[in-house]
Amino acid sequence: MQLSETPDKKELPVLSFKTRNAFDKWLAKNYDKYNGIWLRFFKKASGEKAITYKEALDEALCYGWIDGQANKYDDKSWIQKFTPRRPKSIWSKRNTDHIERLTSLGKMKPSGVAEVEKAKIDGRWANAYDGSSQMQIPEDFMKILSRNKKANTFFKTLNKANKYAISFRLQTAKKPETREKRLKAILEMLSREEKFH
Repeated sequence: MQLSETPDKKELPVLSFKTRNAFDKWLAKNYDKYNGIWLRFFKKASGEKAITYKEALDEALCYGWIDGQANKYDDKSWIQKFTPRRPKSIWSKRNTDHIERLTSLGKMKPSGVAEVEKAKIDGRWANAYDGSSQMQIPEDFMKILSRNKKANTFFKTLNKANKYAISFRLQTAKKPETREKRLKAILEMLSREEKFH
């Protein structure tokens, strides 16, 4: 493990691990002691031996942690934020699928199982959102959009990231009234020819 200066105001440490096992051992000792870390990953061309993103995500999920934003670090590496899952945070189907696989392999730790159980009890597990490659624009939104020529014309010019932003906001609304407000706001935004990104 290497420790380095932190790139953000929350003073999360930048750590790197040569192996999956080394990250697992660190999490076993520290999963409940840190607000998060920046995990450093090395590009293949760097020649540095290091844990892969996929390995790190699996280990993090086992302990109830999740991945977050990624940033460039230097010419040979990048960093990704890993933090304990926050109470009531939403789940992605990608992560629920990973956890089902990790559970079947007997890899989940009590802290990770506890996060899954909380999500199953309050409905966040069942309402996990689709990833960008699987997400569809909801039919009811498309039907309403088709009645607004200006918004519909502008919608057709949007790139994948903006369409995903629309789907994500509609799919992750917890209450019907929240979803309705978001749908209305998105339609108004499109009518003004505004986009998310």
